[in-house]
Amino acid sequence: MSIENRYEFVLLFDVENGNPNGDPDAGNMPRVDPETGFGIVTDVCLKRKIRDYVSLVKENESPFKIYVREGAVLNEQHEEAYSACGITKAEDSKDQPKGDVAKARAFMCENYYDVRAFGAVMSTGDAVCGQVRGPVQINFARSIDPIVPRELSITRCAVTKKEDEKKERTIGKKHIVPYALYRAEGYVSASLAQKKSRLVMDGTGFDETDLNLLWEALMNLFEHDHSAARGKMVARKLFVFKHDSILGCAPSHILFEKIKVTKKCDGPARSFSDYVIELEKEDNMPNGVKLIEML
Repeated sequence: MSIENRYEFVLLFDVENGNPNGDPDAGNMPRVDPETGFGIVTDVCLKRKIRDYVSLVKENESPFKIYVREGAVLNEQHEEAYSACGITKAEDSKDQPKGDVAKARAFMCENYYDVRAFGAVMSTGDAVCGQVRGPVQINFARSIDPIVPRELSITRCAVTKKEDEKKERTIGKKHIVPYALYRAEGYVSASLAQKKSRLVMDGTGFDETDLNLLWEALMNLFEHDHSAARGKMVARKLFVFKHDSILGCAPSHILFEKIKVTKKCDGPARSFSDYVIELEKEDNMPNGVKLIEML
């Protein structure tokens, strides 16, 4: 059964001596807002880690397959949907009956977790599967304080080519953030999740099992994603606002303001303990909203 409650959530995660999200437009330096100096991690990056976690624990098996994954050919997955639904392709995809596209769309929602959660544009190729607006959306994460990325020189004693074997060690570069605490905010829309609703046509069917898997993925976001480039990354806190209705009981921005994170040390922060988290008391929450501290 599709979820029946609206949710918002706040995820706090930090990085130590690593690059949480490199910017290809800046030589893969950590992403920074150039006007303020605050660090940024994109929504695409965070969704990628959720997809990777789901793929790992569910082994890319239906109904938890991952549509956008490394090495996947999207149009071939559209073809799979047509074959499974017994749909005959029109000579021109623009002439494909809407009923066929709706069937293929439903197949993709039923079998692919990330389509059910985040939505997808599946209008490419000859086997069009329509578009899906997902109930789960995440904002860019932003660091609590401005960051100062560093470019470090590193040496390599091995060489790439035979003719270079007598050369001295080669020099490379590594980009890190010494320490930063990031805050990401997200939304789960019950109206976009429900398959049949007066509020939206053709919801994705995102259900309680999917929701619990989302919380699990967020709490374990970096546990299976360690690398030399990313340094030490840890999901520190996950706060969830649960509404007692489909449409919700309070604006999301008011709820996000109920969680305040401030630095308590004088110099630059170098650990999670350098910050204090202030939560509104339960009796100050809007009626119909419950704050759950999951991590």
